[in-house]
Amino acid sequence: MSTEQPKILAIIGQGYVGLPLAMAAVDAGWAVIGVDNLEAKVAQINSGYSPVEDISDAQLQAAITRGLYKATTDFSTIALASVITICVPTPLDDKREPDLALLRNAATGIAPFVADETLVVSESTSYPGTLRDIIIPIINSLKSSKSSVLYFASAPERVNPGDPVWNQKNTPRLVGSVDAASQVKALAFYESICDVIIEVSSPEIAEAAKLLENTFRLINIALVNEFTQLCSSRGINVHEVIDAASSKPYGFMPFRPGVGVGGHCIPVDPLYLTWWARQNGERAEFVEIADSINHAMPKYV
Repeated sequence: MSTEQPKILAIIGQGYVGLPLAMAAVDAGWAVIGVDNLEAKVAQINSGYSPVEDISDAQLQAAITRGLYKATTDFSTIALASVITICVPTPLDDKREPDLALLRNAATGIAPFVADETLVVSESTSYPGTLRDIIIPIINSLKSSKSSVLYFASAPERVNPGDPVWNQKNTPRLVGSVDAASQVKALAFYESICDVIIEVSSPEIAEAAKLLENTFRLINIALVNEFTQLCSSRGINVHEVIDAASSKPYGFMPFRPGVGVGGHCIPVDPLYLTWWARQNGERAEFVEIADSINHAMPKYV
């Protein structure tokens, strides 16, 4: 047992992704260091009051009381960890293009303190190549000379805030690593906290799959928003139409019209895909049209 690394996990970002992951890891026997750059949030969490809907105050207080969880703004504490997960937001900038400032800051913050033989995982949603082309070079350029061997993987978060059924433990998790040794470490970590692990051949596959998942939703929301306007113009009740179509037991999935696209991810992640396509000299025209339809929906409503 003495040759094994301690089960200490550091999570960068203690929001709607990082804090539920922390509690799931505590339940699985990990000691967790939660790092966040917002001092007020860290103080709130350490006082036992959860800032996210999926974690109750009681669950948070139990983890703190057991000595298995603490939040901090101090990046140097991650030197104790054998696994580090990056769970920071990846929003859009004023031009509605990817803003990776928080992700870069997270990589820069942990780099000097990452211990040798540590696994670093990005759970933040971004375009394919982010782990390999941005996170790894930042960490390698700033890490200690003593940290000669590091392991890297991508395992994009799959959090559905407020969902009473699906959570960190029972939602299948994609894991893709930069090499075989990293994959062994990453699979062992996620198998300790998740029921089902889906192994993919590279970080880029995992990153692209996350964008596809949320782009699928954006496009179907746009379809039903456009369809709603067509039905409305002829006095047809779109909800009755959707209910009728939903009676088909295969090949159809019901989406409901709304004021646009809600949530943290669906309005954002597909634009990482359209931006990535443009960087590669391509166009994701279907996605751009869907975004335009949803963007204009408030005017119709």
